[in-house]
Amino acid sequence: MDASHLYNEFSIEVNHHWKPMKKVMIALLILALIGTTAYTRRLDIMLALIKYQSSQKIVAESRDVPWSQGPPESELIPDQRPPNIILIVADDLGYNDISALGGGVSRTDGSIVQTPGIDRLAAEGAVFNQSYSGASTCAPSRAMLMTGRYPTRTGFEFTPTPEGMGSMATSISNSMDNNLPPAIYNAVLDKAKPPYELQGLPPSEITLAEVLKEQGYYTAHIGKWHLGNDGDMGPHKQGFDDSLLMTNGLYLPENDPNVVNAKLDFDPIDQFLWAKLGFSNSFNSGSTDQFKPARYMTDYWTDESLKVITANKNRPFFLYLAHWGPHTPLQATREDYEAVGNIKPHRKRVYAAMVRAVDRSVARIMETLEAEGLADNTLVAFTSDNGGAGYVGLPESNRPFRGWKITMFEGGLRVPMFVKWPKNIPAGKTVNTPVAHIDVMPTLAAAAGAATPEGIDIDGKNILTLLDNETSWPRKTLFWQNGHYQVVRHEDWKLQVNDRPTDGLQTWLFNLKDDPTEQENLTNSHPQIVKELSKLLAKHQENARPPLYSAVIDMPVMIDKTLNKKFEQGDEYVYTPN
Repeated sequence: MDASHLYNEFSIEVNHHWKPMKKVMIALLILALIGTTAYTRRLDIMLALIKYQSSQKIVAESRDVPWSQGPPESELIPDQRPPNIILIVADDLGYNDISALGGGVSRTDGSIVQTPGIDRLAAEGAVFNQSYSGASTCAPSRAMLMTGRYPTRTGFEFTPTPEGMGSMATSISNSMDNNLPPAIYNAVLDKAKPPYELQGLPPSEITLAEVLKEQGYYTAHIGKWHLGNDGDMGPHKQGFDDSLLMTNGLYLPENDPNVVNAKLDFDPIDQFLWAKLGFSNSFNSGSTDQFKPARYMTDYWTDESLKVITANKNRPFFLYLAHWGPHTPLQATREDYEAVGNIKPHRKRVYAAMVRAVDRSVARIMETLEAEGLADNTLVAFTSDNGGAGYVGLPESNRPFRGWKITMFEGGLRVPMFVKWPKNIPAGKTVNTPVAHIDVMPTLAAAAGAATPEGIDIDGKNILTLLDNETSWPRKTLFWQNGHYQVVRHEDWKLQVNDRPTDGLQTWLFNLKDDPTEQENLTNSHPQIVKELSKLLAKHQENARPPLYSAVIDMPVMIDKTLNKKFEQGDEYVYTPN
C-alpha cells in the first residue's frame, strides 16, 4: 500500500468518525504507517486518533454541586409522610459477585470477597430469587426501569454507543486470533443514526421520576443515564429536579497515582473505551459544561448521594443512584486493590476491588439513613442492569448460570433484586415468583402512593403484592428482545430464538424448574412447547413499535466461554445485534 492510498484511507475514516483535528497530527500518525501494511498497526493508529481527539475536550476542574435544599423542618406529619425511595443500580454486576447469593469474587485461598453492605440490604429486606433484567445490555434495561414498558412499546431496543465504536469494535474483533466467527458491521445504518447524545428515550415517555415528582417528591439522579443526554432526553429534562450525570467513563485518570488499571487485550470494547473515554461529569447540563469528579467515581457519586439525603431529609425524595461499577474499563483505587488480597489474575483483583467500592456505597447509604433517622421509612432497592460480561474474562461471575451479558441465557439476564423498607417489609422475606425490571416503575410508584400514568400501557406490575401472596400473581409470561434474538419465558418454560447465523434458525428450549442452569436443550423432544411459545413471541410482536435506532453490528458471543478463551468447533455461540 503506497503513502497516498494510505493517506486517503485514513482521511475518510477521520472525517467520518471524528471532527477535524490538526493536520500536523494526522500527518505524523500517517507517516508512522508508511512502509507497513499491517492491519493491526492500522487499528493501533485509529485508536490513537480516537484518544487524541478525546483528549481535546474541555473539562473544568472539580466543583461543588449545588443540590436543591429541602425545608429545615418537615412539613408533613410523620405517619402521613410517604417513603423516601432510593434505587441503586450496579452495572454489569454478575449474579455470583455478591456473597449473599452464594458467590463473591474468589480469592486464591479459596475464600471469597464479601459484600457486607449489599448482603445486609438483602438480609434486612426482601430477596426476589428469580429476578430478571429488562435486557441483556444496559440501556434498554434502564429504559424499562424508568418506564415499566417493553421495547415493543417504547422502541428503545438497542444500546446507544459512541461514534466510531461499532466500526472499531468490529474491526478489532475480526483482527484477533480467537477463531470466532466474524463480527458484522453495517456502515450505512451507522451513518443514518443521530449523534450519540441524541440517541435516547423519547420525551413523550413518562418516567418514574416524572410520576414521583407529580406526587410531590424531590427527584435526584446521580451517575449513568444512557437514555440520551441532550435535547429533551437528559435526566434533568425527564423528571429529575437535579442530575449529576456521567459524561465519560474513566473512574480516575489513567495516570492518577491512586489508580490501579487492568487493560484487556482480548476485548475489542475495552480497547475502544481506553482510547475514547475521559474523566468527567456534568450537572443539569446534559453533555455540556463538563467538570472532573472530585475523586474515584464510585466513591464520589456516593459522597454526593449522601449530600442529597441530608439536604432533603425533611421532604420525600427519590434518589436514583446509577453506578458505573464494575463495568469496564477496570480501574480500582490502590486502597481497595490492596484490601481484597492476593487475587489472581490481575484483572480479577481489580474487578474485586471495584465490587468492593460498590458494596461500600450501599453500606454508606444505609448508615446515613440511620444517622438521619430516615431508615425505617425509606425504601432502598438494589439491582444490576444485566448479568456479568464475558468479555472481562472472569468465568465465575454468573455461576451457576450459563451465558453472559449480551446473551439471553440466564447468566445474561438473572440479576439481584433486593428491596428493604423496614416500615412495610419484614426482614428475611423471600419471593420465588419471576419478576423483572419492567416491574420497578409500577412498584416504586405504588410504594409512593402514586398512580401509574393514565392512557399509557404499563407492562410491569407491583411486585410488593407478592410479599403477601404469591399464589394469586396473574402474570405467567415475560419477554426479551434484541432484534432478531428473542426470548420468552412462560411459566417454567423458556424459549430462545435467533435467526443468525444464516444457516438456519437457532432455538433453545429449557424447563427452568427442572433445569435452572439451562444445560439440556429440549427443542427436539418438545416441539409442541416450541410451537406454543413461538406463538407467544409472535403475538408480542403484533403492533410493536419499530426500534428507534437500528442495530449496526452483529457480534458473535460464546455462551460457555469467556472472551479470553479461543472458540473451538462445537462451542455454542449466539449472534447478538446492537
